[in-house]
Amino acid sequence: MLNRRGLLSATAGFAVAGLALPDKLLAAGLSGIELAAMRGSIDATDLGVRPGAFDDQSKAFAKMLQQAADRDALVFLPPGTYAVSNLTLPRHVRLSGVPGATRIVYGGDGHLMQAEDATHIELTGLVIDGANRWLGDHAQAIVDFRRVEHAVIDNCRIVGSGKYGIAFERVGGRIERSAISGASDAGIYSVGGTGLAVTYNTVSDCANGGILVHRWQAGDDGTIVTGNRVERIAARSGGTGQYGNGINLFRADKTVVSGNIVSDCAFSAIRANSASDIQISGNTCSRSGETAIYAEFAFEGAVIHGNIVDGAANGISIVNFDKGGRMAVCSGNVVRNLSTEGPYPADAPGFGVGVTVEADTAVTGNMVENAPLYGMKIGWGPYMRNVVATGNVIRRADTGIAVTVVDGSGSAVISDNVISEARKGAVVGYRWSDAVTGDMALNGNAGYAHLTVERNHVS
Repeated sequence: MLNRRGLLSATAGFAVAGLALPDKLLAAGLSGIELAAMRGSIDATDLGVRPGAFDDQSKAFAKMLQQAADRDALVFLPPGTYAVSNLTLPRHVRLSGVPGATRIVYGGDGHLMQAEDATHIELTGLVIDGANRWLGDHAQAIVDFRRVEHAVIDNCRIVGSGKYGIAFERVGGRIERSAISGASDAGIYSVGGTGLAVTYNTVSDCANGGILVHRWQAGDDGTIVTGNRVERIAARSGGTGQYGNGINLFRADKTVVSGNIVSDCAFSAIRANSASDIQISGNTCSRSGETAIYAEFAFEGAVIHGNIVDGAANGISIVNFDKGGRMAVCSGNVVRNLSTEGPYPADAPGFGVGVTVEADTAVTGNMVENAPLYGMKIGWGPYMRNVVATGNVIRRADTGIAVTVVDGSGSAVISDNVISEARKGAVVGYRWSDAVTGDMALNGNAGYAHLTVERNHVS
């Protein structure tokens, strides 16, 4: 009769036998490659690729990948350094190593790793080092994939690229749990994505950008950028916002940017240009050189909710109605500790604005503190339409809420806000950069029929 003790004993016996099986097979004379195949992977050393070899191993490496692709097998790279160049990956690649210990180092002379028109490419547990060496004109990055149905980069380190760290062109899949640093351009660049997830990575110390999600023409992209840490992003190529952003969306509709921690970027922590139906939520943005969170130019539909901005020239800007930028919700954000100093001489009215909105926008439940110019700016010249600003708390601003009263401005409702320590007034009408009314929070809309100003609490 099989009792509990007998069952456990039998199970343990099978487990021990299973663990001992490889030694028995070795004694039977099976090769290492056959054993690796039984475990579901090929050991690279059995295909002539050696860690730490002094000579370039590009040819052996390429041959190994092709043989693995022909067998649809995973290749395992033991710990060590592999010097390679000009790898063109087959349509099916599964390449893994020991995280932090398996290093693929670029030897120069063109590109490191490229793939085109592939089906499935998976890189896991690798250090891929561009060694800060020159890349040819045909190469965008040290990991350069184009038209790949499904790509996975997981638990890797991508360092020292002479251009982008990772460049994806018309690629779907995921980049996750990886560290990308020291790129001479941006850390991650995706253009024309086909369902990409960029999650739980660290992108740092890159010269022109952190994570870029772009398209050639505006359209549905659907990339998810979640849980990443992006820090110390420069703008080596200069400009007024084209470079130096932690997370940058361009024409990439229906994209989600959430739960990221972004700090010390030369320009914006998160910048969306001509990207519609986007969500920017739950991000923490610290010490941004220019506007921390931007939705700008030709966009329709943006939800900017629950973010923290601490330190920036401007906090949150939802603008460019003159270019078609409209339709947004800005709610539940904390914006504090702004500055009048930016990375270039400011256009009027200047830096130091907490929240700026222009058209078809609801601004509710935000907290703004220490804005040296305006706590909130509603409209610019005649560019304002259908704005509701209610339930916000503004504390310590030069002007609490600045609203346009230029002829041709659309309607705005400014009600039920709490505004304290606004030195030049709680709600003031502006013609461009010039204040032309008294404090409308105390005296009503000053005869401007397009405005409703009521029930604001001033202290």
